[in-house]
Amino acid sequence: MISANNVSLRFGKKALFEEVNIKFTPGNCYGLIGANGAGKSTFLKILSGELEPTGGDVTMDPGERLSVLKQDHFQFDGYSVLDTVIMGNKHLYDVRQEKDAIYAKEDFSDEDGIRASELEAEFAEMDGWNAEADAETLLNGLGIETEYHYMMMSELDGNMKVKVLLAQALFGNPDVLLLDEPTNHLDLDAIAWLEEFLINFENTVIVVSHDRYFLNKVCTQIADLDYGKIQVYAGNYDFWYESSQLMIRQMKEANKKKEEKIKELKEFIARFSANASKSKQATSRKKALEKIELDEIKPSSRKYPYIDFRPKREIGNEVLTVQNLSKTVNGEKLLDNISFTVGREDKIAFVGPNTLATTALFKILAGEDEPDEGSYKWGVTTSQGYFPKDNTKEFDNDLIMVDWLTQFSDEKDATYVRGFLGRMLFPGDAGVKKVKVLSGGEKVRCLFSKIMIMGTNCLILDEPTNHLDMESITALNNALIKFPGVVLFSCQDHQFIQTTANRIMELTATGLIDKQTSYDEYLESDELARKRQIMNMDRAIEDDAAAEEDAETGE
Repeated sequence: MISANNVSLRFGKKALFEEVNIKFTPGNCYGLIGANGAGKSTFLKILSGELEPTGGDVTMDPGERLSVLKQDHFQFDGYSVLDTVIMGNKHLYDVRQEKDAIYAKEDFSDEDGIRASELEAEFAEMDGWNAEADAETLLNGLGIETEYHYMMMSELDGNMKVKVLLAQALFGNPDVLLLDEPTNHLDLDAIAWLEEFLINFENTVIVVSHDRYFLNKVCTQIADLDYGKIQVYAGNYDFWYESSQLMIRQMKEANKKKEEKIKELKEFIARFSANASKSKQATSRKKALEKIELDEIKPSSRKYPYIDFRPKREIGNEVLTVQNLSKTVNGEKLLDNISFTVGREDKIAFVGPNTLATTALFKILAGEDEPDEGSYKWGVTTSQGYFPKDNTKEFDNDLIMVDWLTQFSDEKDATYVRGFLGRMLFPGDAGVKKVKVLSGGEKVRCLFSKIMIMGTNCLILDEPTNHLDMESITALNNALIKFPGVVLFSCQDHQFIQTTANRIMELTATGLIDKQTSYDEYLESDELARKRQIMNMDRAIEDDAAAEEDAETGE
């Protein structure tokens, strides 16, 4: 168990937390939620001991081990992948290193023998002999194949490093597990594996995530951080949302009844306070009036942007035709003879582990790149709005926000343009801020302003939920659901895909899988196909074994 006791944190005069008291108990997975800037990651740093609070303290039960998902992707570049995972249990790793160093000595003394014996006992007690096997199980589950296990961390790409660091955090059955955005940069298979791991994890988990489906799947409790306080709700994210909304409605209804009672009492007092025969009743009502207190209903610190993609032109029947498209990038063939057509009501989610292939396709369809072979053709009634995964080029200039957005607008009036920035939670004075200094989330919101002001009827969105908070993801999700045009998008948010897409495409090494179905139905059919494949492989192995046995017995 880990507890925060009267924890406060101040930066100058600003208080981020005020006397937070909360206990995180074993057997529960807590989803720590709150608006961007509310202090979720900071609170995890306080729990881990990385950051000291200005008041209060954090306590853990004696002898318990805490594990944290590391964010520095270069910290372990000098170590092998397996060693990096095992370092998740630092004491175990240190014991192994000291033990191995003693055995490597040429002049092995009696003292060394005694010390080695002590270390061997401690190593065995921590189940050290299974450490490498346990680390490999975690890596394989997250999609890091065996060929990478003995490579140096410096040899891996960024996405693989993320998975290794996650395996490190999960290693060794920690008593308390702190995970800050663990699904970032994970493919959907790795996310599904992590969900099952956390569902079966028996100790304490505290997780920050913007993935609503993930929170619904793994969380037993929601810790809501708002206005420097944390309130815990039983249940998952959806249950928290319904409960919090119900609580607000109940408080408003209770206040309404109190206001009606206050009005009634005031009218009686005003009418009869001067009446001698009614003076006692008026005095009694004054006392009753003084006892009535309205519940304080603070508006949430969460802010939802207003995203509304309105096409300037209705889309026709001919939307997009792709024929025999191929593309090789840095020696890797990402697209191989891809063909498909898009209808006017299609909202297509591109899924699968090869995100580079999706990005390559989107760049070509947006006119940002050329195919090596094949062709594509947009219908004459179509117009495209493109959201790139890497938006560096979009903001590599000295323009202020208003001028940057004005270049994409038919209407050049500054007030009109500022209105689109305002919808995305940029106040009026933010318009003079240079776009190159914007944060990741601010740049994403700027791009949505651009797409809205252009009024296109075909949207190409490559990982649009990256860098967004829960409120912005919800607003974007709702906007795409009601958007009357065509959407081609990629995303790692399960709920986002399930509620938006009516068609699923997966770019695989053997070609394109294209199904007119929901995402859940697609996953179900894909899982059944995998099970059938495994069953067929098992049968083939059994048949081979039987054939060998027959050959040996001469039958």
